[in-house]
Amino acid sequence: MSRAVVLSAYGAPDVLRPADVEMPEPGPGQIRIRVRAAGVGPTDLDIRAGHLQQAFPLTLPAVLGFEAAGVVDALGPGVTGVEAGDPVAAFLPGLGGYGDYALAATWAVKPDAVGWADAAALPASAEAAVGTLRQTGVTAGDTVLVLGGGGSVGLIATQLAVAAGARVLAVVGARDEQLISDVGAQPVRYDRPLAAQVKTPVDVVLDAAGHGLTDALALIKSPDRAITLADHTSGVRFSAPTPDRAPDALDVTLPLLAAKTLRLRAQREFPRDDAAAAHTELESGRLREKVVLVS
Repeated sequence: MSRAVVLSAYGAPDVLRPADVEMPEPGPGQIRIRVRAAGVGPTDLDIRAGHLQQAFPLTLPAVLGFEAAGVVDALGPGVTGVEAGDPVAAFLPGLGGYGDYALAATWAVKPDAVGWADAAALPASAEAAVGTLRQTGVTAGDTVLVLGGGGSVGLIATQLAVAAGARVLAVVGARDEQLISDVGAQPVRYDRPLAAQVKTPVDVVLDAAGHGLTDALALIKSPDRAITLADHTSGVRFSAPTPDRAPDALDVTLPLLAAKTLRLRAQREFPRDDAAAAHTELESGRLREKVVLVS
């Protein structure tokens, strides 16, 4: 047996409770990780509340958590290139990050220069950022409008698009203007009319915020290059995690993070057993930081 914070039923944060769970056993192509830190994102909140039962069907009780960092504990059949004891960051489409142990089929070895909290904050956001930039075909010379440019996904997407040679306009609040300027993009304010700030058509719209999409679509040259991570009802192409969207996202981004050429949002750490409190704080809107659970 091992310990985890378990989703016992759909509902408010207090449905998350520490409990004993069966030790997960790695299958073919999987590793088992002794989790040191796990990222918490907005999707975790929606799953817990029961808003995404069709997109993410679960058999309850279940252990949430799409992203984790820790030490490899066991290898499943056919696994090569990693050994027990290696530090890794992992994307967990099967969830499980809120436990002592988690199974992963997508991982990368963590460089020594990257701390546990950063490594745990990266996987899901990196996968979404790399994946959506590929799906929209962002390349040098494009003008890219990122809604939610100061969030975990938007900030990574903004930096990767800048590095690819695109001109990036990142829609943010006043407190993130300097951050966006520092990473080489042009800040655009949410609290001002979009059309008055973006005076020329854009090639790509990447929605990582879930609001402002209608105004953004009025500025795009072709709606085929608009994509959303947050608005299921807009009629715009919705991008969800799939095994082939960006399986190498950690290989792309971890070296950049280690070299300090990629910035993440600051983290707020909570003990893992306080996951309910972490969800409560994240839902309140008071936190600007990325939430990370530490074991």
